[in-house]
Amino acid sequence: MNYDKEMTNLINDLTHIPSLLLHSCCAPCSSAVLERLMPYFDITILYYNPNIEPFEEYTRRKKEETDLISKLKSPNKLTIIDYDYNHEAFVKLSQNHESDKERGPRCYLCYKERLSYTFKKAKELGYEYFGTTLSVSPYKVANWINEIGLSLQTEDVKFLVSDFKKQNGYKRSIELSKKYNLYRQDYCGCIYSKKEAEEYI
Repeated sequence: MNYDKEMTNLINDLTHIPSLLLHSCCAPCSSAVLERLMPYFDITILYYNPNIEPFEEYTRRKKEETDLISKLKSPNKLTIIDYDYNHEAFVKLSQNHESDKERGPRCYLCYKERLSYTFKKAKELGYEYFGTTLSVSPYKVANWINEIGLSLQTEDVKFLVSDFKKQNGYKRSIELSKKYNLYRQDYCGCIYSKKEAEEYI
């Protein structure tokens, strides 16, 4: 499925400004995604990333996200909420997957954890859509992200399908990161991706 085309068709068919709870992994990834979505949705960024460690890295990325939101000018609602750092959730899902490479089964489980949490909060808080910025990265498996999201959606809370790296989305995220002087991390977030990245240095 061409998820980017599907999202474009959905946006073109909108008859109102729907509410969207958008999971974000970091400010650089969300920059290009927000630029594309702000004209069409009332957006609340959900910063839920139990995979990120150490804790200092988590707080640094969260601050970058908050700072970016404060700089953007959206024609519609744009805000951010976050919840307590729940690293135990990632430790639990990683059991027996410590040696997986990036884009392997551990990453699938990590996508599922964050999307499931986002859907749960979207349902609790009454959002019309939920989604994630994850697909803007060329290192993430867009098919998995969308399959998980679609499996979670209900009649009341729809999943916003996406492949944000399309239409030069990833390139645009780099440009916007420079424009807003954003901290661009050199690993996905978990200790395993950090070790894997360091192997190539």
